[in-house]
Amino acid sequence: MKISVKAPAKINLSLDVLHKREDNYHEVKMVMTTVDLADRINLTLRNDNVIKIDSTSGFIPNDRRNLAYQAAELLQERFHIKKGVSIHIEKNIPVAAGLAGGSSDAAATLKGLNQLWGLGLSFDELAALGAEIGSDVSFCVYGGTALATGRGEIIKHIPSPPSCWIILAKPSTGVSTAEVYRRLKLEDIVHPNVEKMVEAMHTKDYKLMCSELGNVLENVTLSLYPEVEQIKRQMEQLGADGVLMSGSGPTVFGITKYETRMRRIYNGLRGFCNQVYTVRLLGESEG
Repeated sequence: MKISVKAPAKINLSLDVLHKREDNYHEVKMVMTTVDLADRINLTLRNDNVIKIDSTSGFIPNDRRNLAYQAAELLQERFHIKKGVSIHIEKNIPVAAGLAGGSSDAAATLKGLNQLWGLGLSFDELAALGAEIGSDVSFCVYGGTALATGRGEIIKHIPSPPSCWIILAKPSTGVSTAEVYRRLKLEDIVHPNVEKMVEAMHTKDYKLMCSELGNVLENVTLSLYPEVEQIKRQMEQLGADGVLMSGSGPTVFGITKYETRMRRIYNGLRGFCNQVYTVRLLGESEG
């Protein structure tokens, strides 16, 4: 028996860090939405209890360090599953890019194994399990658009953004999220107005969405990797209505309503950045 599940990337329209928590995580407040750049997770039932993982990318681990492996292992242990699974990841989302590729792979694995192993778990139950694997996994279980708080695992569904094109550009460098958070100086943060971004989602206000883009991690990553700032400036010069780094980076996204401008931005970036994508938003959540 085989099951195939899509694992879409996410972008952060707004990302604020409020304070350091007692558990050493940071308290965050952010608006995230999924886009139609996606990995594909192919799950094949095994009659032994082995978890085997492989992928089309040489840049991700094929062992317990992989979040999809951790998702399978968590379900196996929690529900005393005696069967195993072979997990094949068709990797399309760039690695270490701020697009939650690993978290989305884990979420897709949870959803797929829920069917493959006949667990009958709800989306809310899967999201709670996802929170044990990583901060973005809960959001990725649902997809769509959400306000995420806590360390990112408390999810409140909100309407999807107004229709637009998204151009993603990732420089060749990868970024360590832990390193970016380590270097973040909480006392220097200029906090974005996350409530205004939520309002823009509810009112489908394109101009408000573009004007309220904000990410407190951006300045840290820009100071470490000048090429990220170069991409950001290039997108702005090419006419994007809003430009922001996603997550801890280094991927930068630009927003435009018009296909002709999207193509101009895409072509302008292809000259000095290999990983450039044009995507649409995925809309509402599954859960």
